[in-house]
Amino acid sequence: MQKIQLRNTIFAILGGLVLLFIIAPLFGMFLSSSPSGILETAKENEVQKSIWLTLGTSMFATLFFAIGSIPLAYLLAKKDFYLKKLVLGIINLPVVIPHSAAGIAILGFISRDSTVGKIADNFGISFVGHPVGIALAMAFVSIPFLLNAARDGFLSVPDKLENAALNLGASPTRVFFTISLPLAWRNIVSGLILMFARGMSEFGAVVIVAYHPMVTPVLIWERFGAFGLKYAQPVAVIFICVSLIVFIVLRLLSKEKSA
Repeated sequence: MQKIQLRNTIFAILGGLVLLFIIAPLFGMFLSSSPSGILETAKENEVQKSIWLTLGTSMFATLFFAIGSIPLAYLLAKKDFYLKKLVLGIINLPVVIPHSAAGIAILGFISRDSTVGKIADNFGISFVGHPVGIALAMAFVSIPFLLNAARDGFLSVPDKLENAALNLGASPTRVFFTISLPLAWRNIVSGLILMFARGMSEFGAVVIVAYHPMVTPVLIWERFGAFGLKYAQPVAVIFICVSLIVFIVLRLLSKEKSA
């Protein structure tokens, strides 16, 4: 018993150090920013526009790519096919490559010299320096979170339930929408939230595709480079608060939906 208590005490100390490592820099930044400075910064039109742009583009990227990501996650969870392991490696590639490299890859894909860029140009759209380009950069680095979470969700759905429904005459589409999707929904929602949150925080890939219009991570960097730490901290504090509120609200909504 004493050995177990000793182990738990050591685990608690180590866990506390990890929590302190996460909390201390954020707490220090909040203490370094005066409430009046944060209030004045929050009133700035540039700051408000950047926050709305960040939330909007990240939400658009999440919802748009969910249309294809959820079916792909189902196939990866339930079907065996040639080169499946290669596909599993590819979907995780954005997690391991530097995000500046991801930004350069996206820029090469959507620039006016590329095939995609030329097609968009025919419709009068240039993705570079456009919110759609920002959304693409956000989606590229954050989509593995949705794919992996949704795949885990579909893996947890018992095959016997789906097979029983098929044997009773239900179509594969009906089985997907009435059994597979509802049972995997909690994981899918977690993946959607993680993808949205990760997209909001992206800087490296976004700044290469679109310096303007400025999402908040780019605005924080711009103020730090131009005016120093004192002017960047209030924007960072506001964005952290907004991100925290959005994250909590989405978690609460997902729990209500799953309950």
